[in-house]
Amino acid sequence: MGYGAGPVRADRPSRLHGLYAIVDESATRPPLDLVAAFLEGGAAVVQLRLKNAPTGDLFRLAVAAGTLCRTRGALLLVNDRPDVARAAGADGVHLGQEDLPVKAAREILGGDAIIGVSTHSDAEIDAAVRSGVDYVGFGPIFATRSKGASPLPTPHGIGGLRRAVERARPLPVVAIGGITAARIAEVAGAGAACAAAIAELCAAPDPAARAREMSEAFRGGHRA
Repeated sequence: MGYGAGPVRADRPSRLHGLYAIVDESATRPPLDLVAAFLEGGAAVVQLRLKNAPTGDLFRLAVAAGTLCRTRGALLLVNDRPDVARAAGADGVHLGQEDLPVKAAREILGGDAIIGVSTHSDAEIDAAVRSGVDYVGFGPIFATRSKGASPLPTPHGIGGLRRAVERARPLPVVAIGGITAARIAEVAGAGAACAAAIAELCAAPDPAARAREMSEAFRGGHRA
């Protein structure tokens, strides 16, 4: 893949299962400290969502975070920056509806990288599946304000998540939006491959303990 990359792993998409921890600019702790804490707590995936970070800073963070993730057997994704993901040797990228097209990201990253895309409707799920992504992000599941001052669309709820999981098959679905430690088991039980969290993790007094609590609850929800 690039600088700092480990060996190419064909099983990467199959490892999309568990807590999907997102580090964003709302966090008050240093990003790399949060990455380490989330991994200590058992996160399966870490996404760096630092849209205002200078490219060089994001690259250096991604290299360091990638080293930590490989040590723990976790995946590292970079939001919206396939160039940085490739250069840093990350496992892939997560794209929003207004970001670079999936085809262009694939040309930058190659066939072995993980590419996921955010969706909020049936039409967006269908388009994502056709585009050749490796997973579908779907939300918001519950009410959230993590992604900005303006509220996101009306929450889909657990019923909406179940329908999204069926619609996206055979691709895994990453659920996002208002997911807390108290509700993550419901999300797992609805069939989501991963449950993503931002504020619930980044704002926790003990991020490692919160990540551990959520990881264990997610596993319990799948077993239920």
